[in-house]
Amino acid sequence: MRRNRAENDASHAKLTRRAALLGGAQLLFMGGLAARMRYLQVDQADQFRLLAEENRINIRLIPPARGEIFDRNGLRLAQNVPSYRIVLVREDAGDVDLVMDRLASVIDIDPETRASAMAEIKRSAPFLPVTIIDDVSWDAVSKVSVNAPALPGITPEVGLTRVYPRGSDFAHVVGRVGRVSQKDLDALEDPDQVLRIPRFQIGKINVEAREESLLRGTAGTKQVEVNATGRVMRELARREGQSGADLQLTVDAKLQGYVQARLSGESAAVVLIDCENGDLTAIASAPSYDPNLFIGGISSADYNPLLNSKYRPLVNKTVQGTYPPGSTFKMMTAMAALEEGLIGPDDTAYCPGHLEVAGRRFHCWKRAGHGWVDLENSLKQSCDVYYYDLALKVGIEKITEMANRFGLGIKHELALSSVAAGLTPTKDWKKKARNADWVIGDTVNASIGQGFMLASPLQLAVMCARIATGRQTTPRLVKSIDGVEQPSGDGEQLAMNENNLRKMRRAMYEVVNNRRGTAYRSRIIADDMRMAGKTGTSQVRNITAAERARGVSKNSDLPWERRDHALFVSFAPYENPRYAVSVLVEHGGGGSTAAAPIARDVLLQAMSGGDPPLEAYPTGDRDRIKIQQEKLREIQPQAAIDGNDQA
Repeated sequence: MRRNRAENDASHAKLTRRAALLGGAQLLFMGGLAARMRYLQVDQADQFRLLAEENRINIRLIPPARGEIFDRNGLRLAQNVPSYRIVLVREDAGDVDLVMDRLASVIDIDPETRASAMAEIKRSAPFLPVTIIDDVSWDAVSKVSVNAPALPGITPEVGLTRVYPRGSDFAHVVGRVGRVSQKDLDALEDPDQVLRIPRFQIGKINVEAREESLLRGTAGTKQVEVNATGRVMRELARREGQSGADLQLTVDAKLQGYVQARLSGESAAVVLIDCENGDLTAIASAPSYDPNLFIGGISSADYNPLLNSKYRPLVNKTVQGTYPPGSTFKMMTAMAALEEGLIGPDDTAYCPGHLEVAGRRFHCWKRAGHGWVDLENSLKQSCDVYYYDLALKVGIEKITEMANRFGLGIKHELALSSVAAGLTPTKDWKKKARNADWVIGDTVNASIGQGFMLASPLQLAVMCARIATGRQTTPRLVKSIDGVEQPSGDGEQLAMNENNLRKMRRAMYEVVNNRRGTAYRSRIIADDMRMAGKTGTSQVRNITAAERARGVSKNSDLPWERRDHALFVSFAPYENPRYAVSVLVEHGGGGSTAAAPIARDVLLQAMSGGDPPLEAYPTGDRDRIKIQQEKLREIQPQAAIDGNDQA
């Protein structure tokens, strides 16, 4: 049907109005867009320019892998192992409390761990991952992964953590690591920035701490683009760091395990040194503790017993502990007199059981006295009066000088914490330290290793090694660094009369191998393993005149803390010394009964490379030693016996 002209005109007018409206809307939209663009590009230009500049490249550190520590035979003492942890990102989690409740229903979380994690979550930026639990099992990781839909923001991660496969055997040697604390940072003048990485671990004591700069390595870097709020947008480049150096120690892990087992039940220390090169092949302090307990932070339930024990398991008695050396010091008094030409080996002194000096009576351990004794017999029977008499001839200055030449009163540089210098007193020392004059009684006391005289088991082992070799043997603990052998501790010849040293060695041989020697019951009868040594007993209490009159109390009748310390130093084989050892048993009573048997067992174990033949022991001891060896094998971790890397 044809439209008339009027209808066409009306339709055209309607289209024109619609076009006008549409065009107007388009113009309005374009105008608004132009206005917005002008606002963003002109009015807000400075603000967006700042945001663009802040969306910049940052350099971030990548923690290096820590160097591992090995024994002299390549067995691992400290290693890095994969460790799983559970982390949470707050902004992805939403309701953190709800998510933590769900996580606790999936895996075990103790209240203390949860509280610590929640505190760290509140301190951290919402997009940063926070570790909830460290060192979780694969089973826990699996449970978290399976329940991932119900645990938003929770992610399992893998990293490296420190592990000590031989546990308590090396706690006082290798030491331990722990998280960087503010105290650690404050102690450093210019701390490495890698130390500020959250939960980064550094050495806290002993080798781990003393060789920290070598073990830590060099951090890597990565270039990341971050926005104004600090969120990582993308990684642009990466440069891997350098792992820490691997250290090889001089200690034999299997021998160390044996020594720790042998000291079980004692508060004691043993230092075994290789006379040929100064290598410390065993350096054990008992009781010990498991350093693995400290890695993620030790609990109060585990720490308080260690801290409060009267046997001081946290103290390394081998180098930190200093004790009156007792009769083990008599060789120093004798050497001072011999080198000064004040006595000959056949000169004698009479021992009635005491010596009167300046109106004071100094007693011999044997109340009835030893009668006439020469140098060899005085050492063999440990006569005190003989050395009182020598001290009056020699004087404290010469005695102290001789002790220093043999390594006493000297701080030996080792990669161990709190190595003590001991004390070899002089007249000047007493004046400065005590504001008192030196008296002749001080010299008499010092001559038998009492009074002010103090030495560590390490120093006594060095002293014995120097007597055995005639060289200035220096202890060495680090054998190599990344395969590079470190300087030997064999030392130069001591500037001493060799004949005097021979006389001293012979006298020490008689101490152990003569029927009247104080250590005869702990002798070795195998000809190629015979040892020489010296017993020592150091008093920790004063014995009053009244007690002497009624009879000195036996150590066994006294409380543990009031008993004498037991000491013994020795070297073997006598004809060709290879090892020197010192043994200290705190409050052990007599050196001949408590310390000498341990020294014999350790020397035989070292010379035999394992359990020695029973034929090396006197016939009467063999049944007991056989039972002892079986018990020690049960005590030692299997790794200490067969050499496995893992305990």
